[in-house]
Amino acid sequence: MNVKLNDTVVVLTGKDKGKTGKVVATSPKAGRVTVQGVNLQKKHQKARKANAVSQIVEREGAIDASNVMVICDACGKATRVKHSFVEQDGKMKKVRVCKCGAVLDKVYKKQAKTAAKAEEAPKKRTRKRTAKKEEAVEEKKD
Repeated sequence: MNVKLNDTVVVLTGKDKGKTGKVVATSPKAGRVTVQGVNLQKKHQKARKANAVSQIVEREGAIDASNVMVICDACGKATRVKHSFVEQDGKMKKVRVCKCGAVLDKVYKKQAKTAAKAEEAPKKRTRKRTAKKEEAVEEKKD
């Protein structure tokens, strides 16, 4: 399945043809995805408690993954997903790539950004109790 969580996709077929949305949930075994604002279904919800109210709730239903196409962030076009290998930390990593050459995997992009931030030394964290004890010791010395 070439569609992953948090991808922006366009619907190709069905009653919601042409709509775009963000992938909210995926089920790879069934080959289905749930897209935000697409395939809305009404569900009757019965009041379970005395103070609750019965209502009709609209929620997104799952659609087949073959009926959606990933939209590239760089070029803004719906594209077929191509797989490529990129070197990361001395290992080859399989990533999804657009026809324009942009990487579609957001996780891969985040790891590259966090690697640059990881070089900075983190601040030393101390507990409140130990900080108070250290202050008390310093006051006694004075």
